[in-house]
Amino acid sequence: MIIDDIPLIATAKRLLDPFVITAMLWVVTVLLGEFYDGHYLLLAVLTFFISAHVYDEIELYHSWRQGKPVLHASKILYGWIAVVAILGFLGYATDLYLEYSTKVLLVWILTTPCALLLAHFLVHRAATGELKGKQVRSVVIVGANNISAKLLNRIERDPYLFMKIEGYFDDRVPERQAQVLSAPLLGTVADMAAYVREHRTHIVFICLPMSVQPRIVKLLDEIRDSTASVYFVPDIFVFDLIQSRFDDIHGIPVVSILETPFLGIEIAVKRASDIVFASLILLMLLVPMALIAAAVKLTSPGPVIFKQRRYGLNGEEIMVYKFRSMTVCEDGSNVQQAQKNDMRVTPFGKILRRTSLDELPQFINVLQGRMSIVGPRPHAVAHNELYRKLIKGYMLRHKVKPGITGWAQVNGSRGETEQIEKMEKRIHLDIEYMRNWSLPLDVWIIFKTVRIVVKGDSAY
Repeated sequence: MIIDDIPLIATAKRLLDPFVITAMLWVVTVLLGEFYDGHYLLLAVLTFFISAHVYDEIELYHSWRQGKPVLHASKILYGWIAVVAILGFLGYATDLYLEYSTKVLLVWILTTPCALLLAHFLVHRAATGELKGKQVRSVVIVGANNISAKLLNRIERDPYLFMKIEGYFDDRVPERQAQVLSAPLLGTVADMAAYVREHRTHIVFICLPMSVQPRIVKLLDEIRDSTASVYFVPDIFVFDLIQSRFDDIHGIPVVSILETPFLGIEIAVKRASDIVFASLILLMLLVPMALIAAAVKLTSPGPVIFKQRRYGLNGEEIMVYKFRSMTVCEDGSNVQQAQKNDMRVTPFGKILRRTSLDELPQFINVLQGRMSIVGPRPHAVAHNELYRKLIKGYMLRHKVKPGITGWAQVNGSRGETEQIEKMEKRIHLDIEYMRNWSLPLDVWIIFKTVRIVVKGDSAY
């Protein structure tokens, strides 16, 4: 990719910050004479994944490439504060902070920003040395539209691309172009090949719609006898993209339009956080869950655990566990949703549903790998088969594992969906979560869920 054609910078973007942060934890622990045991290793693993996502979310290296050292330094500090805040929340929520030396944690928190600044300075100097003498590349754009305008803006804002826009080619008269691009008009599309050959232009960006494929093929034929690098900028942004990315299959380029956010390191981060959180929660709530199970058994006839078939990842059926809160255990082709003042709910079941304690066995589903702590709430198979026919894009929510809580649930879309509009809103929020997923977002959803449960604002 052109944006990351400097290998040192591309590698540093993903590995530099988490590596420096976790290395500093080890250094501080050893220097202060503490034993680097399993608890510190757990902290290092959590910190690695959290810091990688935090610094990726704040686009740390964008300020670097723009040559703004003060902004870059402030982003480093801001990102570290966010990482420490997340770790602090997790530590106090689980009492894990008691396992660590206060002195080690304080020294680590205070010295790590200095280490990050030093590491960035050294890597930046090395990268600058690699860039010395790098030729500024001349660029022309074919087609005047919103995509080409965005491309031009990004190139002009990023001096580390070492590109200079010479102008653009378009067949429409200037009056019809409505000043889409702030670069000079060099001629019509037919003039482009001759201009590139004459001026020895380095790079050509073709920003024409995919609908004019024959015209694009003709342009490529005309430009083959030049030395210009040619890039096609597809207008795929007319689609409602979900986690789009570029890839290739043995040399054949492909562009994902609808994809899960959990691929590569992301799936490892998601699974690791699920295992850690679910294990800690189950350990803390083992006794309360045993008491709830006994109360369910003693207050009404029937099994303690209610099992129901639901759709999981990729639409495959999974078995989801809940403490039984009703007199019935429906799991057929016609499942009635719980309603306000539902006569099927047992007296103790009302307490369970109001406090969301009936959901606790689903943490076992999380450890099994069937569910995630945060994700779209799973619906009964019967409801899935109904709504997938009524709501466009309904099944997209199954590109990720279902969750115990989700973005829809903390934004008021929970409980009965007696109107189709309510279910449409829930699906919209589920897809919005998939489009914007990050580990900090998951932590925020968990925090908001706890607050909702404490306030008693739960489903009936």
